[in-house]
Amino acid sequence: MAPALNGGFAYRDRIAPRAAGQSVSAFYAGCYRHSTPSDWLQRLAAGEIYRNGQQLQADVALAAGDGLVWHRPPWQEAAVPVLTSPLFDNGDLLVFNKPSGLPVLPAGGFLEHTCLAQLQARWPEARPLHRLGRFTSGLLVCARLSASRAWLSALLRESTAQRRCTKTYRALLQPPVPESPLLVLEPDQQLSLTTPIGRCAHGRLGTIWAAAPTDPAALPASSALRLLERGALAWLVEVTIATGRPHQIRIHTAAAGAPLLGDPLYGPGGVACDQALPGDGGYYLHAHRLRLVCPDGGLLALEAPLPAALRLTADG
Repeated sequence: MAPALNGGFAYRDRIAPRAAGQSVSAFYAGCYRHSTPSDWLQRLAAGEIYRNGQQLQADVALAAGDGLVWHRPPWQEAAVPVLTSPLFDNGDLLVFNKPSGLPVLPAGGFLEHTCLAQLQARWPEARPLHRLGRFTSGLLVCARLSASRAWLSALLRESTAQRRCTKTYRALLQPPVPESPLLVLEPDQQLSLTTPIGRCAHGRLGTIWAAAPTDPAALPASSALRLLERGALAWLVEVTIATGRPHQIRIHTAAAGAPLLGDPLYGPGGVACDQALPGDGGYYLHAHRLRLVCPDGGLLALEAPLPAALRLTADG
């Protein structure tokens, strides 16, 4: 899809008692960390913000129960790839080979140029069941029926108990740092990665998902990494995940001392760069294979063709 001007959007907020007494600019800066109080003062001066239906042009103190509406003006949405025909369609489930560069859901400046919008233009009742990062390619599962969405969403998110779902990715890694446990691997050998993933401080977003090995509130996460090829500039690996945590593979490989090649966000140790965002690209990650045990006991096994950069050298 070519670049297009978005028609704008209205963001509505209701002021809770704990926020009473705050200024409008301070409230918005606390809720939407992508902008500073100065940015919100400029939006107030431009007449973009309304309180209880009245346009504001200066900062004011808020009272509990006030209704705020920010009328975000139109913005340019970047060009994105077009979703191709499904790899699988049984009248309920739809599985696509999502191209790199296509956001799954609205976020980060994308409202219309998303997989969701393209999907619903052709199948209005269908919804994605999980997310892939904007620049992660490969298998994306969608469903038309609400019953299917319920059981499949849970299965894709947490599949360790009964091994009813196997998700395998292929990725390029930076060569590991000297202390990395990956250095002991020979081709076809495997290593378990179990660093917990939690919310950590981030300069632009407030908090972000990252490696959190000492946080008792962090989510347990499990990945199995298998080395395919070792090169001077990059390592080719296969990663099978047993949990579906946000950015799990990016965080786990970085925590093990080998971030995804070209990943601007996660560095060695699994720490997030303070100025990068989750939607920033440059890395190579592909959801390659998926095996699902269906409610009727049948097995659904799917595979998305590999991008050239993620193929074995021997494959040509």
